[in-house]
Amino acid sequence: MTVQQASKQLLFQLFHIYEEREANNIAGLVMENITEWKRIDRVMNKDVTLSPAKEKLLALYIAALSTHKPVQYVLKEAWFYGMKLFVDENVLIPRPETEGLLDWIYNDIRHHKPGTTILDVGTGSGCIALGLKMNLPFAEIFACDISETAIHVAKKNADSIGVTVKFIVCDFLNSESRITLPSVDVIVSNPPYIPVTDKKDMHPNVLLHEPHLALFAEAHDPVIFYKAIAEFAKTNLNSGGIVFTEIHEHMGNTVMGLFMQEGFKNVELRKDLQEKDRMIKAIL
Repeated sequence: MTVQQASKQLLFQLFHIYEEREANNIAGLVMENITEWKRIDRVMNKDVTLSPAKEKLLALYIAALSTHKPVQYVLKEAWFYGMKLFVDENVLIPRPETEGLLDWIYNDIRHHKPGTTILDVGTGSGCIALGLKMNLPFAEIFACDISETAIHVAKKNADSIGVTVKFIVCDFLNSESRITLPSVDVIVSNPPYIPVTDKKDMHPNVLLHEPHLALFAEAHDPVIFYKAIAEFAKTNLNSGGIVFTEIHEHMGNTVMGLFMQEGFKNVELRKDLQEKDRMIKAIL
């Protein structure tokens, strides 16, 4: 089987599951992983025959993708903020929207003093904490998550990239567990915020494979995480400290109101590249 034949076979299978544009994107990621060639190199080498080992790997990838397993979990990798991260089904797949949150934080605090401390709440793969450390090397970064397996993944990514982040296992919704966390200058979080009622509209590749603990807000209190962040900030955010959070597109006014009610000032709401309300900044 040649590179071109492999690509056509892969696309034929993907067209049964995804619309054309997404199928082509996924096929590109898979073929780059298998051949270790960029698209232009694959075109130039389209008649090169794949080794039996690579043909077998392609078959395994196709079988996994046919079950709606996200390509990032199939390949065990995801690109985020210029970093190639290891991901598995213990952590949420990093989203491009979250890169906008990192841009906002970077532009806001890049001139802060050396030793500025940042806490990433619900770190998952570590994408936010690691992206900040890569671009703000003067900052001391802490990151917590309730999942020990997620912390293991985040540590693996930190080691692979070669940066130092202090990871802490912590149930952030438990005030007693939060005692283990430090006082910091900046709190950032992309918490679980998707309403449980949205499950019916979600694609199977998300619903069947990504960790629900990292996706869905508590049904009885969809802003429970933001309440915990505000409560924690009152005791552990240094004077003049800042909170940055990602939010559900329909919860902007609710979360803004919550922070203002808790005594935060200069609460600001920003949209993502799709013009959806996506992130909030609040100063204590």
